[in-house]
Amino acid sequence: MMKTNFLLFIGVFALLLTSCESDDTADIIIEDNSVTTINNGSDGGDGGVGDEAINLSGVYTSDLNLTADNEYLVTGAVLMTEGTTLNIAPGTTINVAPVGVNAYIAILQGARIVADGNAENPIVFTSNADSPGSGDWGGIVMCGRAPINSTADGSSDTSTTEVGGLSYGGNVPGDDSGVLRYVRVEYAGGAVDGNSELNGVSLYAIGNNTTIDYVQVYVGSDDGFEFFGGTVNASHLAVFGSEDDSIDWTEGYTGNLTDVYVEHTASHDKAFECDGYNTDFSNEGGYFSAPNVTNVTIVGTNDADNEAIRLRAGTQGIFTNVVISDFDEGFDLDGDMGDNPTGQGVLDGLLQAIDVTFNNVTTQVKNDTGFTFDDSDFLTGVGNGTGTDFATWGAGWAR
Repeated sequence: MMKTNFLLFIGVFALLLTSCESDDTADIIIEDNSVTTINNGSDGGDGGVGDEAINLSGVYTSDLNLTADNEYLVTGAVLMTEGTTLNIAPGTTINVAPVGVNAYIAILQGARIVADGNAENPIVFTSNADSPGSGDWGGIVMCGRAPINSTADGSSDTSTTEVGGLSYGGNVPGDDSGVLRYVRVEYAGGAVDGNSELNGVSLYAIGNNTTIDYVQVYVGSDDGFEFFGGTVNASHLAVFGSEDDSIDWTEGYTGNLTDVYVEHTASHDKAFECDGYNTDFSNEGGYFSAPNVTNVTIVGTNDADNEAIRLRAGTQGIFTNVVISDFDEGFDLDGDMGDNPTGQGVLDGLLQAIDVTFNNVTTQVKNDTGFTFDDSDFLTGVGNGTGTDFATWGAGWAR
């Protein structure tokens, strides 16, 4: 049985209020309950967690080590502060009380998470509800110091997260926020209001020395993975049943995504929603998101007016080896000839799709950018895509 005490880090409250942008979202109030305690069975739900579960909540100023031989229940927001590491052993399950966005796990700037599982012993974050469902809790939030284009290019200015007011951004492309490997995040995500949301995994300005590999978001009420700027490279990402977008990027994200599997269920939005910058603010950095996306399989539900991949707000990026099945539209390109020059990226060869197979897709490419170009300027190698082999790399650990 583990019993560890942690001091409340008062200075974090100043951090929660610091921003280079206006943010009228109310900060989540973190109660002074950062002592790790033994559950007395009064959490209000079974969910398979026994009376001896270790409760986790609050602001941590020392390393937190979670092991597979203990039961855990997250009852509120867990914030790991600068200089700390959240270590999670293979095979560990972290249950979360079903209190919506009031419970999430946040890795602040300068902190790290090391959740390094394996196919036989994945690390699972899940709801403690008797009948779990999407939006039961707020998911994982990671905040780094890599660049974002909502601040001046090359500056160390920061922005703040949509929920919680946590600082992110800077000028450290190689920032290291830790490891997520063989991790499954279940029943997460949710919205405070129309502009403030938590996703399954929210990656704010995460640097490319961070490892994101073999991670699944399963049945979430908002996006699966959302990249807010940053340079992190992520591979073997699976999203099943997200009710909003499965993969979302904005604020100048420039990493690589390799081997991505998306499967929609009845409630969904886009498989990919890709913004060059955050149009709620501005492109102060003067550049656009431009990731490379390789080996992608997207399975839709064949409902009307649905789009697999939406490209807008000037985003750039190269998609290679893609299979899209059961959609009304494959690629929907939106923009204008002003601040959102998505079409210019096509003409410059900075926004392309190469080797794509369409199965039961009505419209392969829709051009709403204001720029004139042929489909072949954007899309080549139709019928050559084979997608990703999710059946192989997802075996044993993903749902």
